[in-house]
Amino acid sequence: MGKIGRRGAIIGLLAMVLVGAAENTAAGVPQKKDYLSAVEADKIRDAETTDGRIKLFLTFADDRLKKFQYELEHPSMNHHPEILSALMNAYIGCVDDAADLIQLGREKQDNIRKGIELMASRTKQFLVVLEKLAAEGPERELYKENLDDAIEGTRDALQEAEKAKKEVAPPPVRRRNGR
Repeated sequence: MGKIGRRGAIIGLLAMVLVGAAENTAAGVPQKKDYLSAVEADKIRDAETTDGRIKLFLTFADDRLKKFQYELEHPSMNHHPEILSALMNAYIGCVDDAADLIQLGREKQDNIRKGIELMASRTKQFLVVLEKLAAEGPERELYKENLDDAIEGTRDALQEAEKAKKEVAPPPVRRRNGR
């Protein structure tokens, strides 16, 4: 897909989300966190393991962060501040959901070692991007509050992953009989 086609798809998706959110708010219905597409929600539902769900949420968070950067570099003519806000909020939601799954997996004693490792490595990468945006990102005044929340949430998720690494037991070592 070319730049224009990809950008059009991003803008179309975000416009639908923004229109739906505006309709819900106007009708007096509380706005719900609906930052996953139907296909993404199906992937989350269909994932067989907590580890798989963690990986998906981190993939979706990465996607939102890349789309956010793209929107900064190629601002849309309409709803630019709203698009930036929606993308950053969606990123935050994905990271928070992945962190919640780590906590749930630990409580249920699921095998989530890969998800924990992925959370630790990806959130470190996300923080580099977010902190760079905080220091030198264009139009920071449009998204500063959401960016601050994203940095705080990403740091919390990283701390959760580091804590979980220490608490989750390593896999059992298989020993062979007959040395």
